[in-house]
Amino acid sequence: MTLNCGLDLIGEVLYGKWKVRLLWFISEGHKRPSELQRKIPDASRRVLNIQLNELEEHGLVARKIYPVVPPKVEYSLTEFGKTLIPIISALGNWGDEHEERLRYVILSRLNSESQ
Repeated sequence: MTLNCGLDLIGEVLYGKWKVRLLWFISEGHKRPSELQRKIPDASRRVLNIQLNELEEHGLVARKIYPVVPPKVEYSLTEFGKTLIPIISALGNWGDEHEERLRYVILSRLNSESQ
C-alpha cells in the first residue's frame, strides 16, 4: 500500500461503493441503519454495516447504541467527518453539472461490456 499523498489517503479512507453516500445521508439526518438501507436499497445490509464500521474506524462517524430491546443504533458524523461534507457537496454539484456527459460515458461502457 502506497500512501504518498493526500489522494492516496483519501482513496484508502473512502474506498467503498457506498461510503460517500453514507456520509452524505448521515449528514442529512438519516442516522439509523434501517433509514440508510432505505436510502441505498441497492446495497446489502451486510455491506452497509461493513462500510459503516470502516467509517467509524477512520473516525468519520460515531455509533451510539441505546440500551433498549431490541437494541437501537444511530450513527452521526464526527467533527472530522463533517469536514468532508463540503467536498462531497462539491463532487455532487460537479456530477449534476456534467450529468448528461457522465451518463453517456457510463452507459456506453456498460453497453460495450455486455456485447
